[in-house]
Amino acid sequence: MSSSYEIVVGLEVHIQLLTQTKLFCADTTSFGLSPNSQVSPISLAHPGTLPVLNKQAVAQAIKLGLALNCQIAAVSHFDRKHYFYPDLPKAYQTTQLTEPILVGGFVRTELSDVPIHHIHLEEDAGKSVHDADPLYSCIDLNRAGMPLLELVTEPAIRSSDEAFAFLTELRKLVRWLGVCDGNMEEGSLRCDANISVRLKGETKLGTKVEVKNLNSIRNVKRAIDAEAQRQIQLLQNGGTIVQETRGYNADNNTTLPQREKEEANDYRYFPCPDLPPFTTTPEQIDNIRQAMPALPQQLQQQWTTTHQLSVQDAQVLSEEKALADYFEALLAIGTAAKPAANWLIGPIKSWLNEQQVSIDAFPLSPAALQSLIALVQEGKVNFSMAATKLLPALIATPDDDVAALAQQLGIVQADDSDATEAWVNEALAAMPDKVKEYQKGKKGLIGLFVGEVKKRSKGKANPQLVTKLLEEKLNA
Repeated sequence: MSSSYEIVVGLEVHIQLLTQTKLFCADTTSFGLSPNSQVSPISLAHPGTLPVLNKQAVAQAIKLGLALNCQIAAVSHFDRKHYFYPDLPKAYQTTQLTEPILVGGFVRTELSDVPIHHIHLEEDAGKSVHDADPLYSCIDLNRAGMPLLELVTEPAIRSSDEAFAFLTELRKLVRWLGVCDGNMEEGSLRCDANISVRLKGETKLGTKVEVKNLNSIRNVKRAIDAEAQRQIQLLQNGGTIVQETRGYNADNNTTLPQREKEEANDYRYFPCPDLPPFTTTPEQIDNIRQAMPALPQQLQQQWTTTHQLSVQDAQVLSEEKALADYFEALLAIGTAAKPAANWLIGPIKSWLNEQQVSIDAFPLSPAALQSLIALVQEGKVNFSMAATKLLPALIATPDDDVAALAQQLGIVQADDSDATEAWVNEALAAMPDKVKEYQKGKKGLIGLFVGEVKKRSKGKANPQLVTKLLEEKLNA
């Protein structure tokens, strides 16, 4: 990509809200049911039907707005956006143009703070299915009327990496708050990218091209780079960028023209006569704020300052809310923060990855894990034995007593100094040459001796006692 040009990107993200019913009617919002089984006269736009606003959708919009530092409109209303698609029964979409529920705010990422222009409530359209029949396109209206928030950023993103970081953080946040499941493969989080290029130093925006319906964060990144490269090559060859809508082909990493881009006046917006303006009160906003969980960045700050965790550990523990909740539960019952973090980030996260499950499916309660950690902290079981033998056994029988199970497995460390001294003597006798090297100054060999004692004791020797006895004998 030419170094004389810069990319300018604005994103439009559709966030399907986790409500039980659609935005304006009582149709269910479950995913994956048979086509056209979640419809009603309202979502099918039968004459004489009237919409009723879903209060839960408004509450979830406010929750996201609070998390993103948005201004929450005291009064907001809906507009009709007119266009014809076969899967849009009313031939218009109920959305918000002039008075969206949320304005401003930002998404903070490791790379930048991405400013938000606005976030508005709207209903989804249905879905055209082109591969179910060899001759006809089919229409599934289950999705028609699903509650959406559309988040529109300012054209402030300057690289595909920034866009990737933005979407990663946004998806994490909506999942954290419980307002959306974030499953892009199911269409509950969808992204369109408005992409333009300009010479570095220019202040005027270039002609933008919208790349639609990108179905993964990785594809958003790839599509931005591919479209920006296409525009730069076109300009360098003396061509002109046309404002249009394009699709993205992930197989060959190219964007393809679909149609010329519509302007706002093409949609003939006007206020929806069937829905009165709705209000949000300070009391309503405060009640939602009080019920919100601590946000990831708040927890990270608390863990690094109060519990002295590293920034990296705090970031890993706050990747998903369920993991953070489990860690907080461990802290609440008195588990030391650093050992708890080490176990969750190390052996437990490895087990979750192997099983391809989240912490919600982890069979051990925080109390059971605390008992395991305590055995290690007290020196009764070494970490390696606890991670490789005790943890798997406990996962298989999570109701067993942890200490009793450790005894049954024969991994409880011996505190018997006579037995430990015998293992130490055997280890030293087996390596006389290494003993001489140690005594001549190669102090790093102490680890070799400890390992040999561990091997001879079958993991039962207490490492602290072993090290003490070794140093006494080697330095005598």
